[in-house]
Amino acid sequence: MAQQGQVFPLAGQGRDGMRWAYRYRVGGRDSQRVQRGGFASEQAAAEELERALEQLRREQGLVESPTLSEFVDVYLAQHEGEPETTEKLRWPLAKAVRVFGERRLTQLRPPAIAAWRMTIPPGHRFEATQALRQVLARAVSWGLLDVNPAKLGVENPQRRYAEKRPFDSWDELYALAGRLGVRYGSMVLFAAATGLRPGEWLALEQRDIDREAQVVYMRRTFRNGRIKTPKTKASVRAVPLQAIALAALDELPPNPHCPLLFPSVRGGHLDLHNFRNRGVEAGAARSWNRAAPSRLRSAAYVRDLRASCRRLHLRSLPLHGN
Repeated sequence: MAQQGQVFPLAGQGRDGMRWAYRYRVGGRDSQRVQRGGFASEQAAAEELERALEQLRREQGLVESPTLSEFVDVYLAQHEGEPETTEKLRWPLAKAVRVFGERRLTQLRPPAIAAWRMTIPPGHRFEATQALRQVLARAVSWGLLDVNPAKLGVENPQRRYAEKRPFDSWDELYALAGRLGVRYGSMVLFAAATGLRPGEWLALEQRDIDREAQVVYMRRTFRNGRIKTPKTKASVRAVPLQAIALAALDELPPNPHCPLLFPSVRGGHLDLHNFRNRGVEAGAARSWNRAAPSRLRSAAYVRDLRASCRRLHLRSLPLHGN
């Protein structure tokens, strides 16, 4: 028979009124009896009794918890976020499901999770462990687990990123811009001078440039083929335009019929995947990279232009705008 327990009032009345308690037996009739008291109301005692009994049932194997695979599916189905964000989370979770998917949540043990973590390549070890922690934290909040086994004694330090120095001087950036031509060369110089993310400068429109105030207003981003609003208020900001950025804008060919600042040849948003595939990104960069010193050098990518802003001492000073 399932253990029910009992809620009862304590004898005598305290200074603040009647107090309540609960009791239950760990096993059968002759087993140890557990009693806890001092609750301000009958409901508070009943709720605490239910939590205690639920924990006892889990410990005795009387409640069948879901498998990790089943719970991951439930978690992702209820995950509130962009579809691509959910898919991005699904990828590292698949690594845990591949190993622990058939185990029930109550069967997951910290030593096994710590050993599994070390089998993940260092490049995404932190992300895979963090994703598993995130899912199991939901299981704890739902009362399916008492503690998170992916946190209990399982260290998960972030990996250290190597310093990026794709460009050491503006001469190198000007040389690259010259090889790319006016359309793309000006875009590269503007991106390096402002330190904006690729998704930010891809979404810029002519109306976002205030030449009188010498700022560019960040109000939207372009990602996965569509325009999005920034995730945080801090991302909506005004970024100062310094001389190099203003000069790059002056070099852009006039295009009064297109609202975009850096449109594609057909007038839409530029697809960076095509930009890379044509060899504009890597091909032109490799031409100078081979002759450059090998220390701390890596192949240049569009995203590295943001690092160049900091490297060449042109860090933008964002001013929160409307």
